[in-house]
Parts: sequence; C-alpha cells; structure tokens
Amino acid sequence: MNRINLELYLNDTLQISKFQDYCPNGLQVEGCPEIRKLASGVTASQAFLEAARDWGSDAVLVHHGYFWKNEESCIVGIKRRRLGLLIENDMNLFAYHLPLDAHSELGNNAQLAILLGFISHARFGPDQLGWLGTLERAMTLRELAQRVDIKLGRVPLLLGDPDRPIKKVAWCTGGAQGFFEAAIAAGADVYLSGEVSEQNTHLARESGVGFLGAGHHATECWGVKALGEHIAKTFEIEHCFFDIPNPV
Repeated sequence: MNRINLELYLNDTLQISKFQDYCPNGLQVEGCPEIRKLASGVTASQAFLEAARDWGSDAVLVHHGYFWKNEESCIVGIKRRRLGLLIENDMNLFAYHLPLDAHSELGNNAQLAILLGFISHARFGPDQLGWLGTLERAMTLRELAQRVDIKLGRVPLLLGDPDRPIKKVAWCTGGAQGFFEAAIAAGADVYLSGEVSEQNTHLARESGVGFLGAGHHATECWGVKALGEHIAKTFEIEHCFFDIPNPV
C-alpha cells in the first residue's frame, strides 16, 4: 500500500477538513513509501512504538499522536526519543483525533455503542461529538455499570443513584466530561465518558442524572482498532492492534 494513497484514503474517510482540532490529523511523521504492515494503538507512546517496531511495522495508526496545541515545540527529551524511534526505523505515523471520535461507523463512539448495546438516535454538543440513544433493554444504573465493567475490563466510577432505571443514554469517549450538562439538557438518564471532574459529582446529585466515568483509554481502544482492521481488509495488508495498558 502506497503511503500517499493511504493518507488520502484515511483523510477522506474520516473527513478531517470538517474539524477544528487540537492537533494535526493525518500523516504526522513520514516514513517508508510502501506499507505492508500496519500497527494500531490508542497513543503513540514509547512502549507502543517499540512494540510496533519489534513486529516489523511500516506504519502506525493512533488516536493520540503528537504536536498538540500549546505543547512545547522543541524536539527534546521524551519527544526526541519517540520521534527518533520512528525516523530511525522509517515508520510512518498516522494520527486521527476528533475525526476518529466522530465517525458514524468506525469511530470511538460508534464502536463503543456496539460494544455496550447502545442504539444511537441523535448527536449533541460541540461538533456533534456527543451521542444520544437508548439501551437494547431496560436496566438500572448499577446494571449498566456492571456491563461496562465486563465489556471494558474496568470498574467505572458511578455517580448517582445506582437503582435509577435507565432509558435514555448519552455518551462521548475520552476526556469529554465537560459534555455532562449538554447531556442533561438533551434528556439523558445517564452520561458515560472516559474521564470525570470534580464538578460532575455535584451535577449528578442536583440533576438526578447518572454519570459513569469508564476510563479515557478503555473507552477509546475501539475506534482505532476498527479503523486498522478496515484498512487491512480493504487494502490486503497485515494489521495488529497493540493495547498498551493504561489505568486512566
């Protein structure tokens, strides 16, 4: 698979021009021109890059890449070691942030809905990144938290009445706890995101709407994995998803 053709396909599929993001989306580090083995993962950490290199990857595909808004621009320390590993091994780095959250089929929110049994009906919030829907079957907030534990492999932080019946659910993966008020306004019985902030406790208590903090990493494994599998199937290249453990 030619690198340029892969980038054009990814950029078009994820419609990156529609988003004003905190980082560049697309090819962030150029490597070899031909791609035969693609490694995917949530974050382009040193451990992930080493795993991809050891597997013989020509390119890596991640949700959290580099060059974030307001970050230090000097290529020193950890950034130097990460970029050096990519360049020394001629590996391409593709990174897609908000476009991967939002995609209607391959995105983080879409894939999380499939995993947890959410039926999507609408969007809400900035860039329509928040999703709104219903459960496949009625359950309590406690039962939904137990499902999250089973499916994601981690116990979520539960805010609200565990016995509250849940009909309408809102969700947005990663660090989207700031969408909680918008989810309440949209009529959700519970809002699920990756992270949680202090003020979410008070909003849950005063609104009666439940909140589940299910982990930034745990909620965002699914989009990049699905995208990697899609690329492998479409272009007949090898793909491997590397899940580097992260408790956050």
